[in-house]
Amino acid sequence: MTQEFYDQSLPVAVTGATGTQGGAAVHALLRAGRTVRALTRDVTSPAAAALRELGADVVRADFDEPESLLAVLRGAGALFAMSTPGFGPGSPGCEAEVRQGVALLDAAKAAGSIRHVVFTSAANADRATGIPHFDSKWLIERHLAGLGLAWTVLGPGVFMENNLTEWALEALRQGELAMPMPVDGPLAMVAAADIGAMAALALSAPDRFSGRRIDLASQWRTPAQLAAALGSAAGRQITAREVPIAVAEGYSPDLAAMFRYFQQPGLDVDVPALHREYPQIAWHTFETWAAARQWNLDATAGCSYGCQAASVRSL
Repeated sequence: MTQEFYDQSLPVAVTGATGTQGGAAVHALLRAGRTVRALTRDVTSPAAAALRELGADVVRADFDEPESLLAVLRGAGALFAMSTPGFGPGSPGCEAEVRQGVALLDAAKAAGSIRHVVFTSAANADRATGIPHFDSKWLIERHLAGLGLAWTVLGPGVFMENNLTEWALEALRQGELAMPMPVDGPLAMVAAADIGAMAALALSAPDRFSGRRIDLASQWRTPAQLAAALGSAAGRQITAREVPIAVAEGYSPDLAAMFRYFQQPGLDVDVPALHREYPQIAWHTFETWAAARQWNLDATAGCSYGCQAASVRSL
């Protein structure tokens, strides 16, 4: 039973706690009554202060400093782990992502108290996609599976929150949702809140979720449907437009590989079956997600190549 895995009165350590996924996990765990140890590089940031006000214990940790990881993971009973390569100049890259992810998991093993790790990867990352930042996550997944800890992998689809980045908003202010996808091409969308809720659910029942890999999507939506929902929420016309893959290629071959995969063969997530199995998750539609947010899309100049590239970068 659950108590055979770990004492749930012990804290859950959460990486990326001040970011989109980690922050959603912190909120869901606190709502479930769990004690949360929120890991972040900057404990003085406004985001860190907000988590502290919610009741999380905010501690400093750096993926490039293994000793800092081990220190903050000791005494925790479980870990919500995530990794990111970033894109563009100055980003860590996939090799750094694997190095940092492995260091985190090795520290979790060495801590001695952690019995269950929930790692967020990417949908279909276990299928040899050829997408560099999917393949790097698969390497981390494989490392996790060999550590002798109870593990669960969540594979999110495309984040709804990508539309909140300044890069995405720059294009939306021009009245366009521009991406290297046919406007009628389906995308497996997921809300960060749903990822966090699934993580909290898995961490509450490691006996049920141990050894499972679950791809996540809240809803299938096309760029045309996304644009319509954003336009309705913002009270202005937004039109979906297909950008050539070359735009993504010029910015990042990794992103171009991802959009090629999205087009063919495409992500494979059985959304109805997923929602039937986990009815306790809200599974936000993009329409309700967009309507719940404030959109300041005051238009400026016409959309340029840079605007198109900004849209691509946000995904």
